Amino acid sequence: MIKLMVIGNLGKDCVVNQVNGKNVINFSVAHTEKFKDNSGAQREKTTWVECAYWTDRTGIVPYLKKGQQVYAEGSAEVRTYQTQDGKSGASLTMRVLNVQLLGSRAGSDMAPQQPQPSYSNTNSYATAGNTSSNDEINDVSDDLPF
Repeated sequence: MIKLMVIGNLGKDCVVNQVNGKNVINFSVAHTEKFKDNSGAQREKTTWVECAYWTDRTGIVPYLKKGQQVYAEGSAEVRTYQTQDGKSGASLTMRVLNVQLLGSRAGSDMAPQQPQPSYSNTNSYATAGNTSSNDEINDVSDDLPF
């Protein structure tokens, strides 16, 4: 099994399609890496990952908007195709198993301090509403029930 993990920003709003009666959420994630070339000049390289999230849990759709930073993990699928000029091409697509919102979009109404939902196709620890941080765990409250 090949596992992919990507953190980046959505390039456009997600699209929900139905294929054979099942929901698939399609979105693309851009990751920009900064580096110095041989001459010492600062360069950037952006890698795009097309994502397909097969799920009936479409509650995350309103949050998957252009510019939103996300973490997604899943398995790789390579697709080959023929271009209009007769050349062969290939693309890498991630079949998403888990997606988590990170931070908030610039200019959004979402408060940055709010815990962000996480959605998963598996029974892993990352489920909606289970996104507490170490700060929340160590926070001692004066409103103890005893």
